[in-house]
Order: sequence, then C-alpha cells, then structure tokens
Amino acid sequence: MQNYINSPVRKKALLASLRGSRCGGDIHFSSVSAANAAPPPRFYPLTKAKFIGNLQVPVAPFDQKSGRESWTVAFAPDGSYFAWSQGHRTVRLIPWMKCLKNFSSHGGDDTIASSSRRLSCQNSDGSQVFSEPQEHAIDCGDIVWGLGFGSSVPDKQSRCVNIEWHRFKFGEDQLLLATGLNNGRIKIWDVYTGKLLLNLMDHIDIVRDLTFAPDGSLMLVSASRDKTLRVWDLKDDGNMVKVLRGHQNWVYCSAFSPDSSILCSVGAGKAVFLWNMDKYKLIQKLEGHHNDVVSCDFSPDGALLATASYDTRVIVWDHHKGTILLELGHLFPPPSPIFAGGSNDRWVRSVSFRPDGRHIASITDDRLVRFWSIEERAPQAIASLANGLCCAFSAEGSVLAAGTRDGSVHFWGSPRSIASLQHVCRMALRRVMTTQQVESLNIPMPLRDYLTYRVM
Repeated sequence: MQNYINSPVRKKALLASLRGSRCGGDIHFSSVSAANAAPPPRFYPLTKAKFIGNLQVPVAPFDQKSGRESWTVAFAPDGSYFAWSQGHRTVRLIPWMKCLKNFSSHGGDDTIASSSRRLSCQNSDGSQVFSEPQEHAIDCGDIVWGLGFGSSVPDKQSRCVNIEWHRFKFGEDQLLLATGLNNGRIKIWDVYTGKLLLNLMDHIDIVRDLTFAPDGSLMLVSASRDKTLRVWDLKDDGNMVKVLRGHQNWVYCSAFSPDSSILCSVGAGKAVFLWNMDKYKLIQKLEGHHNDVVSCDFSPDGALLATASYDTRVIVWDHHKGTILLELGHLFPPPSPIFAGGSNDRWVRSVSFRPDGRHIASITDDRLVRFWSIEERAPQAIASLANGLCCAFSAEGSVLAAGTRDGSVHFWGSPRSIASLQHVCRMALRRVMTTQQVESLNIPMPLRDYLTYRVM
C-alpha cells in the first residue's frame, strides 16, 4: 500500500486533485507558488444531457455514398413542425407533437401539452383549413443543403409597388418551407399541404443556407457557394431584391437579428460579416477567428452574436461595438493562431442560441454536443454524438435537435435553470436598445453595468 501511494502515477493523480482545475473536461496545472496562488477556481458541475430520442433513416446499399448527410434541421417558429434533410433529395416534415409522443423516454409533459392543438391554417390560395398537422415526405429533386421556415404577418407589406399582380396571397397562418439544393435552386413549399409553390433560380452553385426574416415579412436570404447572398421577397412572388457581395469564398451560413434589421453571414474565411438590411449595405467585419467561420446565431434579445469556427472556438460578440465578450474553447490548451488554421478533431460545426438567451449549444468533430451558459467558460452539460453536422433548439427551447452524416436526427433535453433578475432585466431592455444606447443612459454607473453584457 505504501509503495502505491509513493508511486509516480498516484502522486500525479494527487497533484491533479490538489492543483488542477476543470475546464471543458480537461485538467490544467498551475505554475504559481502556494504563497502567491490565486483564489481556488470555481468548479462547475458537468452533467450528461438527457437523451430524448432519434429519427432514423432506412439504410440502402447506395446510402453508404455521399449525399446521405443531414445538413440542416429546423423547427417552425410556432413549434408546430420539425423538418430535416434526411439524405439525398428528401426532406421530412413531421408534426412536432407527434415526435414528442413517440419519444417514450421524454418526461416533459408540458412541452407535449403546449404543442397539442389543431391547426387553423391558410393555404396560398386564401382558403382556410382546420385540420391536424400532417406528415410529409418531400422529394426536392436534388441533394438538400439548406432549410428554413417562414411565417407570414398580413400587415407586413411587400416592398414591391404593384401588389395587385401578386400570384400568392399569404395569410396570417401561412407557413412556408424553403429548401436550398445542390443545383443552386431554391424551392418554396406549403408546409400544410406539401405542395410546391415557387422555384427560385439565380444561384450558380450550392445553396448552403436559408433564413427568413423573423418579422413575418417573408423576406428570404440565401447563402451560396457562389460567394454571394441573395435577398428574395416571397410576398412579391419570389422576386429577387438584392445580391449581397463581399465574401471572397463560399458562404456557409447567415442569420437575422430578432428585429430583422441586421444580417450576419459567415463562410470560408476568418471574418464575420454584418449587413444593414434596410439599405443592403455591409456595416462591418468582425475579426477574431483563426479559421473558417461556419455557423452563426443571434441571441433572442439581439444583443449578442455567437459564431462557430474550425479554429475550435465559439465566440460570443457584442456586435454593436464589435468586441469579443466570451470565447468558448473546445480544445485545451487552445491552439495558437498558426495551428488553429489546420485540421484537428475539434472543428466546431454548428452553434445555436437557446430561446431563453442564457444557453448555447455547439456541435464538434470530437463526438460531443456541448451545452454552455453565457455566464461560464465551461460547458454545463454534454452528450455523445458521432458525425454531428448541425443543431437547432425547439421553439420553446426545451429540446435540442442535431443532424448527422448518416441522415439521422438526435434529440436531447436542454439544461434547466432559473434565470437571474439581472438576465431578465437585460433581456427586456436589450430587445429595444443597443449597447451604445444603454451606455448613454442618464443612470448611475453600477446600474448601467448591471444592464450591459460584459467581457467574461
């Protein structure tokens, strides 16, 4: 027994427990002396996320080849439907309530109750339909890369002057699905009927991502490997409004701010692009990543922007000031800039903000899904996932969906915690005020700091 205690292995373990600190699951040793040591680090309880269920795709012999990947998963804004590209050219539309009922291990009865309702929907021809949500398998005719749900608000008028000539009259309950294809086309589908409405053609390469403006205007932005973003007005029968140029290489992802005034786009490059969507002009480029930036998402209050990169990091920005507030590392120690541009097993594939504004999910090549808090540098919960490609939170934020290379989708319950008073106050204020506006308020400095997101 004495020999075991004095063994090098045992000494190393004891030293780790006395001097180490956990950060993302790794142990780091301090080189400072005991006399000058800093206060002991804070330990965060790391839990395993609750697995809810998955949606599998039937396997055929040719499925072992490329084209089987699930590049995108998406939830409808009202929480009624879930969609994913299940491989090759097929998109599956499933009522979200049906998914939850099929996941017998899921214990969130409140989520099921909130989704259990009949749909009062309006077709593109203006007729009203009352029915249960129906499942659809849509054959898009080519490999599907991007998906996006869009819902209409009647009082949001089209920017087109000749509104009398519109082919479609989208009502209040209209729900659309846009699919971006390998051949550069974009197809618009009626979610309730599964019918094809529009076929948009202008890109000359893969349409990698699609995002609708959240204000109900049915403005659609497409990101493509042809190095451009295109803006489409679906209330004007899919007329292309503007081409946004500035990327020097493929564009991977784009995201609207909650008020639809700003668009973020990222691609095969280290810069993060911010566009003014009222004037369709480039506002600024955010510099901080050391490799391609592949995913982006705004917080629900519009105050924060999260970007994911192959440099193994997720960066949380105050995009109003162009400053980095938080870096979430997936490799420790983090690679230096010269090595961060290379290949490793920690490339971050996707990032998504939870609707509560306090949590972020990330998908990486190290076979892990991580749930983060914006107030901590270490993950709160993890889950195993092989070959993950994309992720998205459900509309109410209780479930995370992740797509994989084999076309399947996996679901986990999100970590639950009570929001602090500070977070509630910040969310309420930051929905209507920028960082500069908050800092210019004639209030005491401690209160201004209380209402502002700070560098972690």
